[in-house]
Amino acid sequence: MTSDVGAATEASFDLELTPEQELVQRTARDFATSRLLPLAAKIDQDAAIPKKILAELGALGFMGVCIPQEHGGAGLDMVSYVLALEEINRACASTGVVASVNNSLVCEPLLRRGTDTQKARFLKPLASGAKLGCFALSEPASGSDAAAMRTSAKRDGDGWILDGTKNFITSGASADVVLVFARAEGAERHRDVTAFVVEKGTPGLTVGKIEHKLGIRGSDTAQLHFDSCRVGSDAVLGEAGDGFRIALDTLDGGRIGIAAQAVGIARACLEDALAYAKEREAFGKKIADFQAIQWMLADMATETDAARLLTWRAAALKDAGQPYATEAAMAKLFASDVAVRAARDCVQIFGGYGYLTDFPAERHYRDAKITEIYEGTSEIMKLVIAEDMLK
Repeated sequence: MTSDVGAATEASFDLELTPEQELVQRTARDFATSRLLPLAAKIDQDAAIPKKILAELGALGFMGVCIPQEHGGAGLDMVSYVLALEEINRACASTGVVASVNNSLVCEPLLRRGTDTQKARFLKPLASGAKLGCFALSEPASGSDAAAMRTSAKRDGDGWILDGTKNFITSGASADVVLVFARAEGAERHRDVTAFVVEKGTPGLTVGKIEHKLGIRGSDTAQLHFDSCRVGSDAVLGEAGDGFRIALDTLDGGRIGIAAQAVGIARACLEDALAYAKEREAFGKKIADFQAIQWMLADMATETDAARLLTWRAAALKDAGQPYATEAAMAKLFASDVAVRAARDCVQIFGGYGYLTDFPAERHYRDAKITEIYEGTSEIMKLVIAEDMLK
C-alpha cells in the first residue's frame, strides 16, 4: 500500500454510518434474524436455499445492492453492500455467498462493461433477483493460476464456439446466466481471453458434477461443460481480448464481499459462543466467569471488529473511486483468518456440544474455511499485497 493511498484513506474514511446505511443495516439484520436464521440449519442439511428466500432478498434490493435503480438494483454504495452482507452471512453463509456472487461477480461487470442491450436483457433481471448469475473462471487444472485456462473461444462467422470445462462454480447448477471466460485457440496464457455472457439453455452448455462440500452446503457448486457451445457476437462482454482484465477487476471487488462474509461468520461465532458461555455451568459457575473463556471471547471480539474495519475501509475506497485492490486483499486475508480462528474457538467453547449438528458451532466451523480459499486464496492475497508494497 503506497503512502498516497494510506493518506487518502485517513482523510476520507468516516466510521459514522449515514442514515441510509443504517437503514440498510437494520433491514438486512431484521430479514436475516427473522427469515434466514431459523432456516440456516435446514438450508445446510438440505443443501438448498428456498427460492422464495432469494426472491425476498431480491425484493429488498440485496441481489443488486450497488446497481442503479434504472437497471433493477437498489442504487446504494459499497459500504451499504458490506453492511448487508455481514448481516446475511451472520445468519446463513450459504445464502450470503449466493448473494455475493450475484452482486460482485456478475452484476458489477455487467454494469461496468455491458452494452445497453446486455444491461436490459441480463442486468435488470439479475439485479432485481428475478434471475441468478454465476461467474465461471476456474477450471479443473487452473484455479489460482487462472491464466492457464484451457476453455477455448473460436470465432465462427458472426459468433463464437466455446469448448471447455469450468470448475467449482458457485450457483453453477441453479444460475440462469453464466459469465464465462475463454481463451482464443493458440493464445498465450492471459492474452486474448474474452468474457462472454451465456444463458442457461444455450445448446452445448450443460451442468456437470455437483460437488459435495465441507461447508456452505446450501449454495450449489458445480462443473459447467461447454461442448461446441455457439454464442453470437452480442454475448461478448466488453471487447474481445479484454477478458482477463475484466476478471481481475471483478475479483478485486468480489474480495470485499468475501471479507464481509467472513466478518459475518466470525460475528456468528462470537455471538453464539458468548450466549452459550453465559448459560453453561461448570464447577459451580458459568463458564463465562473463567478467564480462559473470557480471553477467547475477547480475542474474537477484537479481531472481528478489526476485520470489519478493514472491510469498511476497502468498501469506502471503492465508493470514493480510489485504488482499493490492495486494501480488498488485506481485508479478505485478515477477515478469513479471523473467521477460521473464531469458528475454532466457538467449537471449543461449546465443548462436546460444538461437535454436534444440533448446535450452530460446527456449521460455522465448516463454513468459515472456504473464505480462505475462494476468490483468491490467502496465499494469493499475500502476493497481491506484497507486490503493491514492492512497486
